[in-house]
Amino acid sequence: MIAEIGHFCLILAFVLSLVQSTVPHVGASQRSLALMGVGRTAAIAQLVFLLAAFGCLALVFAVSDFSVSLVANNSHSDKPMIYKLSGVWGNHEGSMLLWVLILGVFGGAVAIFGRNLPPSLLARTLAVQGLIGAMFIAFILFTSNPFERLDPSPVNGSGLNPLLQDPGLATHPPFLYMGYVGFSIAFSFAIAALIEGKVEPAWARWVRPWTLAAWCFLTMGIMLGSAWAYYELGWGGWWFWDPVENVSLMPWLAGTALIHSAIVVEKRDALKRWTILLAILTFSLSLIGTFLVRSGVVTSVHSFAVDPERGVFILGILIATTGGALTLYALRASDLKMANLFSPVSREASLVLNNVFLVSITGGVFLGTFISLIARETFGTDVSAGAPVFNFFFVPMMLGLMVFMALGPILAWKRGNLRAALYRLRAAGVAAAGAGASAIVMQQEPWSALALVISAWLLVGSMTTILEKALAPGRSAEGLWARLSNLPRATWGTSVAHAGIAITAIGIAVSAHNSAETVAKLKPGQSLEIAGYELKLLSVDDEQGPNYTSKAARFELRRDGVLVDRILSEKRTYPNPGSETTEAGIRPGLIGTLYVSLGRPYEDGSWAVRAYNHPLIMWIWGGCLIMVLGGTLSLSDRRLRVGAPIRASRAQTAARPA
Repeated sequence: MIAEIGHFCLILAFVLSLVQSTVPHVGASQRSLALMGVGRTAAIAQLVFLLAAFGCLALVFAVSDFSVSLVANNSHSDKPMIYKLSGVWGNHEGSMLLWVLILGVFGGAVAIFGRNLPPSLLARTLAVQGLIGAMFIAFILFTSNPFERLDPSPVNGSGLNPLLQDPGLATHPPFLYMGYVGFSIAFSFAIAALIEGKVEPAWARWVRPWTLAAWCFLTMGIMLGSAWAYYELGWGGWWFWDPVENVSLMPWLAGTALIHSAIVVEKRDALKRWTILLAILTFSLSLIGTFLVRSGVVTSVHSFAVDPERGVFILGILIATTGGALTLYALRASDLKMANLFSPVSREASLVLNNVFLVSITGGVFLGTFISLIARETFGTDVSAGAPVFNFFFVPMMLGLMVFMALGPILAWKRGNLRAALYRLRAAGVAAAGAGASAIVMQQEPWSALALVISAWLLVGSMTTILEKALAPGRSAEGLWARLSNLPRATWGTSVAHAGIAITAIGIAVSAHNSAETVAKLKPGQSLEIAGYELKLLSVDDEQGPNYTSKAARFELRRDGVLVDRILSEKRTYPNPGSETTEAGIRPGLIGTLYVSLGRPYEDGSWAVRAYNHPLIMWIWGGCLIMVLGGTLSLSDRRLRVGAPIRASRAQTAARPA
């Protein structure tokens, strides 16, 4: 009965999405406040029914109702509860239900918090959001019903892919989807603005918080996925240029460009057409990612489905959404006039250059990701782009972008002074020179040395604006804290996010070119040497987990004969669904991280052991967390709260004498 209730709630959500996609648009065309208000009501009601449907699916997983086909195929009664619940989205049908739920969450949030938006813009934005929801709910109902019954029902389920039975994978997809789907709001705002034929600075002020929130979620999702790959797959790496990794990176890059482009629209009433186009492309790249993992076009550890029929349906949604949006853009973009010009040396110009780098990198990743598909379909040959191809263009272009990331915030709007800006960045120049000298002493490879120089430049340069305002000559130290706390949070957010990118880049450069690896056959009592440490295998024991058996290898780590730590590495066997995983033993540290992976056994009682020393690799994920902190600080700025410009204008109107 629970499954039928969930299915019925999903059908009601579909009906409401149809209402939401049509009635408010008609109301905006007729200037009817009553009809436009239907959009808000429908969006909130749709969210309620999607929550109910998702709750019903979670409940049948929690109680192990194996009469539901999805539960039988992706769960088992012996699984811990956390993995029963994460199994809700650890499959195609459940993950798509989560996808539309998040779509409903963002639509409902706009309906609730966007009351101060112009009624027609709000109505049309919700209508576009409702249309996207209608298409994807239809996809679920007609091709991917998560509530389908199984008769006869099995006594127990098949279990969940062991790779997904991990806390990182329990949280990675929801954050990733919040990013992917969150960009739909920027898309809906863009289409609404094209229909209305005007993009104003206030429009960018309304769009930017939603885009920034989606960017923060996507950053967190990518970070969690990268960390999971590092410790769970047993390969000792954190990024492999896997096609599905790439399709999460592309909307992140485009979304980053969109955030910066929207700043120019808001501050200078310029780059309107470009910002609208970026909003369309960013969400389109999110849809491409959805298509890629569910169509069987590429094979990946991340893929959910290989059903061509489903792939064709999603491809149809992608073509209708992106094609329709680009057609409307071609027809209406000429109406969007740029109000203000700017000098080639200005903050606007630096943001344009920022966009050029980001979009170029996105285009390169896109081409590299799809080159094998293009070659197979066009020439009938198998060609694939590996890490050397991606690194060839990604690394130099990203380093070039980082150079201007420090310079841009220092330049003035409209017309800047390059010489004065470089003088203000003299501390960053000193830091870069120091990093270069250190890299030479440590005999770093050329690309690694260059990355360290530019990262030091960005790290110090990103804090220059804050340090200048806090430590300006003539200001007493007594008021330092007050001056820092009174700085706009968006200023803090920009500096912190840029610093996070610098820290991540340092982690990548150092770990990529200074890692040590040792592979050995060890019996209990034998040791290997790595990075000045002695790693001794103590024992390999049989252990029983909640739903798996394990070969648990225990190691002692010593340095100069002194015990430093004990490390556990495992090979787990899951009887349901009958597969094996490697659980690496990791000793994390700010300076270096030791990674130990247990391999296969040998007839003489020895085991293959692979050990890595990765210096500064934790800086990669620490930098990502700092980026998210920077985005969150910017979101907390009062000036970025949705509707703040409207309230301010109303307050000014009310204050005028009659």
